Formats: sequence, C-alpha cells, structure tokens
Amino acid sequence: MNDISNVKENDISPTDLQIDAKPFLRWAGGKQWFIMEILNLTKNLEYNNYYEPFLGGGSIFFALKPKKAFLSDLNFELIETYKMVRWAPKKLTFYLKNYSNTEEEYYKIREKQPKSNVERAARFIYLNKTSYNGVYRVNRNGDYNVPYGFRKKYNIDETNFLNVRSVLRKVKLTHGDFTCIEKNIVKNDLVFLDPPYTVSHNDNGFIEYNKKLFSLDDQKRLSELIDFIKSKEAYYIMTNAAHDEIKKIFNKGDRIIELKRSCTIGGLNSKREKITEYIFTNIN
Repeated sequence: MNDISNVKENDISPTDLQIDAKPFLRWAGGKQWFIMEILNLTKNLEYNNYYEPFLGGGSIFFALKPKKAFLSDLNFELIETYKMVRWAPKKLTFYLKNYSNTEEEYYKIREKQPKSNVERAARFIYLNKTSYNGVYRVNRNGDYNVPYGFRKKYNIDETNFLNVRSVLRKVKLTHGDFTCIEKNIVKNDLVFLDPPYTVSHNDNGFIEYNKKLFSLDDQKRLSELIDFIKSKEAYYIMTNAAHDEIKKIFNKGDRIIELKRSCTIGGLNSKREKITEYIFTNIN
C-alpha cells in the first residue's frame, strides 16, 4: 500500500461542488424503492428539521435533501463511517482504492481490527461493497461474519464521497437508540422511521424471526415514539411489514398505504416473490 501521509483533505465548500450526493452503502432492507412514494407524500409539505433514527444507507435522506437533519443509528460502526466520509473522504478513497475485490483480500480485510477511525471506516465500506447482499451481521463476539459476495463490480466514486461530505456538513450524526431523537423534536419537524425487519416470513414465523432483529416490544416502543411525535404536532412517515400485528400496533387513525415489491434479500439467484409493506403517516 502507498503512503497515506501525503493525502491531504482540502476545505471544500458546498458551493464548490455540484451537489448530487447519493447513498454510498448497500443496505439490506434499504428504501430505494420507496423514494417516489416518499417524494410524493412530502412534495407540498413544509417542515423544519428532518430526523432519521434508523439511518442505514440513508436513501430517503439523500432523496429528500433536507435543509437541516439529525441522523442516527444504533450501529456505532455505521455512524463512525458517516463521520469519516464527512471529515476524511480523500483518505477513505486512498484506502479503498488499494483494496482489491477478491475472496482472499475480502477475508484478509474482514479479519483486520484497524486502530484508526479512518481505516475502520474504509474497512466498513469495503466489506459492505463486496459482501453478500449488503447484509450487516456480527457474531456473539461482535465480529463481522458475512461471507464474500462474489460481486463483479467494485467501484469507488470519489466524487460522490466529496458530495456526501458537503451534504453531511449540515447534519448532526448520533449513535444511539431510536428514542434519542425525542429531546429535540418540535412542531412541524419531519421524522422518517424505517425500523429493521424482514418480511420474507410474514406468513410463516414473522414474529419469531424478527425477535432478535427488532422485537414486538421494540415495535411497541416505536409506537410510543410516534405518539410523542404527534403530541409535538410534528410529522412522521414510517415503513413497516404488512403484518396483522404491526397494523394493530400502529393503527392510530392515520393514513396506511400498502405497497407491493419484489423481495431481493435472497440474492441474485433467488426467486423474486411479491411482498407487501406498509407506510404509516400523519401527512394528509
């Protein structure tokens, strides 16, 4: 690997770039397919601050381009990576361009435990881009254990990293439980909620399968957060599984929209079945 000490981070103003920032991570359960529906919901909405406490790949944030945003996630490595894209995109690019998309390199990088935050973020992005289906999973010891994905493309878009950097300059990034946003929400804010869940077991063990991912108790805590958001006269949009228990928990007299899509979690060769998901919102 070349010497990173010569890599300098220039002070780039948002006006120096044509800002067209896009998600830089692949994220299982991401909401790219929801974007047009969300844009239609919010096209006439005037809101103040934007909150997204289940950040993941951030596709809705990048699509909405809010003026002021508070982004958070329970995944510490994810939030650290966003922070490093904001502060050191060129150094990240340096590391990423020195990695190769091979099975041998993948497991070598996966076993590493970098000490610097920039190298940890580079490792996170590299594993995300080359792993199986953008899944983030750790074992009981907290070690990332997703297998190599055998993906043909491994593209490092330095221009997008710089654009993301500019967009993230006006963002507050926080690591924590989704309830961490409560203390800041005021009237006319907008909260987008995308709790982790898998819908491939809607009719066969949905509750049991999601117990460790995001349990029914977590869903009920999320319902309480929505009650709090509404008490502040703020707006919310939530995506969730189209399951009877979910509808029961979140049926608050607000709009419920059903959307169908193809399931893509199974990988390139899996059968693409149509599944239904809900959007809950108090936007009329």
